[in-house]
Amino acid sequence: MVAMNFLPDSHTLLIYSAACVLLFITPGPDMSLWLAKTISGGRRGGTAAMLGTQVGCVFHTFFAAVGLSAVLAASASAFTVLKVVGALYLLWLAINAIRSGSALNVKDEGKPMGGFWPTFMTGLGINLTNPKVVLFFLTFLPQFVDVGDPHASQKLFFLGLYFIAINVPLAFILILGAERVVSWLKARPRFLRGIDYTFAGVFGVFAFKILTTQAR
Repeated sequence: MVAMNFLPDSHTLLIYSAACVLLFITPGPDMSLWLAKTISGGRRGGTAAMLGTQVGCVFHTFFAAVGLSAVLAASASAFTVLKVVGALYLLWLAINAIRSGSALNVKDEGKPMGGFWPTFMTGLGINLTNPKVVLFFLTFLPQFVDVGDPHASQKLFFLGLYFIAINVPLAFILILGAERVVSWLKARPRFLRGIDYTFAGVFGVFAFKILTTQAR
């Protein structure tokens, strides 16, 4: 029987899953792109854009996991510092969510782009060139890995791919109901603010817990 050392414990995986879902439902550039391309180019266009962004996340996962594993191998203390920096970054995201609100910017561009692959490449390019995505992967993944875990590198890879695995089916559901979703959200700005405050509360508490734990 093959040991699945890359799997986090059930408690960590449950918290991580909830965090991934919360991140998904918090509108941002990727969601705005999927919805915009669905409205302008149909479900095929939205799917192409979504798959492009998710392939970008695969690259981010690989490079982040390799980099983080190298940091951990070189110095457990440096990895701990990275976790603290990550917690501060998550706290900043929480504060920014309340100050700036959800970044949902969906515009009907009137005409679709020229086919599946150009739209796919647009999604890929936007995702790969977004420095916030790079920073997010570098600071988010370490929060769910113990510095002393001998299988930390495998778990970093797993967590990144698991994040994508959660995103893809939820994104397909979103794309299927894109026009209704956009109309519903635009008619309910208070709901968007509710998401912002939920995001801020959960990640604020999470960041505080990490910081107080590392300070002991």
